[in-house]
Amino acid sequence: MDLSLLAADWLGTPLYLWLAFLTLIALLLAFDLGVLHRRSEEISIRQSLVLSGGYITIGLMFGGFVWWHLGAEAGLAYLTGFVIEKTLALDNIFVIALIFSFFAIPRRYQHRALFWGILGVIVLRGIMIGAGATLVAEFHWILYVFAAFLVLTGLKMLLTEDKAPDLADNPLVKFLRRRLNVTDSHAGDRFFVRQPLAGSGRLALHATPLFLALVLIEAADIVFAVDSVPAIFAITTDAFVIYTSNIFAILGLRALYFALAAMIHRFRYLKPALALVLVFIGGKVFAADLLGLDKVPAAISLGVTFALIAGGVVVSLIKTQREAKDLTLPGNG
Repeated sequence: MDLSLLAADWLGTPLYLWLAFLTLIALLLAFDLGVLHRRSEEISIRQSLVLSGGYITIGLMFGGFVWWHLGAEAGLAYLTGFVIEKTLALDNIFVIALIFSFFAIPRRYQHRALFWGILGVIVLRGIMIGAGATLVAEFHWILYVFAAFLVLTGLKMLLTEDKAPDLADNPLVKFLRRRLNVTDSHAGDRFFVRQPLAGSGRLALHATPLFLALVLIEAADIVFAVDSVPAIFAITTDAFVIYTSNIFAILGLRALYFALAAMIHRFRYLKPALALVLVFIGGKVFAADLLGLDKVPAAISLGVTFALIAGGVVVSLIKTQREAKDLTLPGNG
């Protein structure tokens, strides 16, 4: 093999760095499915926290590698993207919990849907980020479109009230049920089974509720990527930094799902903080132009993002704890 090919740039980064990253992700997924979760079993909160802690540590170590190999600016951009993606995906956890509840997916089979969902995310995010990087390289003004979109999205999050989606009326669920033979009950951790077709008795392939849950999880990620991908493009246009920070944040968050799903209500006040982060990230693109700067320094972006998110987490935990105490006081029960 011609070693010069490994040093050739692909989307602005040497090919060997892309191969190293993809190899690491493949090894992590193989270890997760082939060693840690060979059998379908319920994941405890402790296992969830330990596994997530491992993913976060690896993600931060890779960020250190990016800092060392590509420079401080790239390293700070990676960390900012990592923090933003992980926090934005907290909303995704709420939706995933709703999906599993709607289809009555037992906890012991939920990891399988999340694992295969990760593979879909890796491909879909790669396509979206690759397309975005190409567009930004050709049409720089698209960054201003992204920035305006982020500001409007943040303001909408601040001014509107969240409503839980009604999955019974979801068009995708209705479409899948019309187009596929779907079993009424689960078939362990299988996505498809062969069983007699109603009315004819002929054996036919049927999708299980676990497969429908997987499709909705992938669809939900596409919706959430509409916010997160423009957000990190407003931080950096380096496709390698964008993609790697996105994927490592998602890997860790999917592992953390089993711990967070039970306490997502404790982060009630995180949404305003996320909204302010989006407004800040979008607004700084325009502010840089007004101030005659090439871009707002990455250290400032990371500092403000971390401060807003940390503030939202702290306020959430304090207020929800106080509300819980008030409910237990005599006369409030």
